[in-house]
Amino acid sequence: MTTTKHRLLPWWIGLALVGVVLLLAYAAGAGFASAPAAAATGMDAAAPAEEEDDSTADHTKFEELQREFQNATEVTQACLECHTEAAKQVMESTHWTWEFPGGEPGETWGKRHVINNFCVAVTSNWPRCTSCHAGYGWKDDTFFDTATEAQVDCLICHDTTGTYKKFPAGAGHPVYEPKEFPPGSGKIWEPPDLAYVAQNVGQPGNKNCGACHFYGGGGDGVKHGDMDSTLASPPKDVDVHLSPEGAGMVCADCHKTEAHQVPGSRYRMTPKDTHGKDLPESDGNPTTCESCHGLAPMKESKLNDHVDKVACQTCHIPAFARGDKPTKMWWDWSVAGDKERGVEKDENGWVTYHYMKGEFVWAKDVVPTYLWFDGGTTYMVEGEKIDPNSEVYINHPQGAPDDPNARIYPFKVFRGKQGYDPVNQVLLVPHLFPFNKEDKTAFWKGFDWGEAFRVGMETAGLDYSGQYDWIETTMYWPITHMVAPAAQALKCNDCHAADGRLAEVPGVYIPGQTGHPTLETIGWTLTGLTLLGVVVHAGLRIANRKRV
Repeated sequence: MTTTKHRLLPWWIGLALVGVVLLLAYAAGAGFASAPAAAATGMDAAAPAEEEDDSTADHTKFEELQREFQNATEVTQACLECHTEAAKQVMESTHWTWEFPGGEPGETWGKRHVINNFCVAVTSNWPRCTSCHAGYGWKDDTFFDTATEAQVDCLICHDTTGTYKKFPAGAGHPVYEPKEFPPGSGKIWEPPDLAYVAQNVGQPGNKNCGACHFYGGGGDGVKHGDMDSTLASPPKDVDVHLSPEGAGMVCADCHKTEAHQVPGSRYRMTPKDTHGKDLPESDGNPTTCESCHGLAPMKESKLNDHVDKVACQTCHIPAFARGDKPTKMWWDWSVAGDKERGVEKDENGWVTYHYMKGEFVWAKDVVPTYLWFDGGTTYMVEGEKIDPNSEVYINHPQGAPDDPNARIYPFKVFRGKQGYDPVNQVLLVPHLFPFNKEDKTAFWKGFDWGEAFRVGMETAGLDYSGQYDWIETTMYWPITHMVAPAAQALKCNDCHAADGRLAEVPGVYIPGQTGHPTLETIGWTLTGLTLLGVVVHAGLRIANRKRV
């Protein structure tokens, strides 16, 4: 009998094979091919929360509320007979002041001061803009000098009947007699039964918050992209948290309010929460994903490795405007005023031109833009200088790859065209909504941009050269609502591919998407050595067989 002798493979081929095995093991652990980046622990299994009335008071039995109210401020006065400190607390909140500390010492932001590329500015347009204010009667720049506690609006947040609504042009008031709006539309706004509403107050629900936040920027879904009326009671695939079929939560479950101070603001965000779960010890910042899900929320350890640099929202909100409503992506004021064009709609019924506001572009199921974000954002205030020769950012998120507090975060990028002063080089404040019925200087009354800009800037106390032109502007809106169920979150190959979602994000190495010269050299060398080893091994086997 002849014994077959096998030669040992050269040591370097064996080393190459070991390297390949290790690389394959790493890839399998990472689950690059198809593992979902979304195995959040427990959220899909959460049962809908049951509605419980845990109030210790039955407001229908309060004698103070069992009468006819002439106006809403009388309701507030009745509320304050028991809730003696409530109005004081509200008047210290950003919902009342519309102010927020700016990025530099002495600088103040907030809706009262910043400029935007939607309806542009609050100044000189108070009765229309303040229909979403948490109070009554803000119709001019003297409001905060004279406002009283009775002017705090208790009902907008605490109505449970769904019958209480602020009038769109009423400086925060509801209507007190039937009124047609918009004029000529045939739509009649009926006054609410204030006593009935007051007797049926409760904790704020999604519709209470959404009465303003879903309709920011002049309409349903216009501004944010991740908030529209769908979120009042969304399907599970639109928002797994707020859906009755999902976690059954309400806005206040995350925006946990204390003394009427509501946490969570786009002016100061926390994309990376290093504290983690908010209970049993709270850091006073309950609006982050980590405050519920912790610092290692995923079942797969490899996915938790992403948490340090990738925001939860990046994977778990695959697109925004996923509900019933589209969101506005472009607004061109320069073509407004053409009454002959009137109102134009596309095949979806979405308004693409309105003679009062200009041209629009709408979209649904929009893939976000991704940026490094450390929670800080710069904001442009009224009268701030611009460079007309560069892209004009009305706001801009801050963050960089080497910033330990930054993560890759999703944004809606909104662009528009608005007026600016080419001499003084500032964005112009337009006077859109008339001060009174006789005021033809407002653009929505006289349709004269020259007059509208003159009065707007004069009211804001800013210099105006008398010349105006149009310029494109950009604004960023962070995406943090419309969280999808785990099964619909991004998969690994949504990013780990040559044309993956994060291809435009600088300073990040993504296997499968981004090239790395050293790793590629090592990889191809190991691959070549492996193939060589296989060929040599096979040749030796064949040669040895011939000897047998």
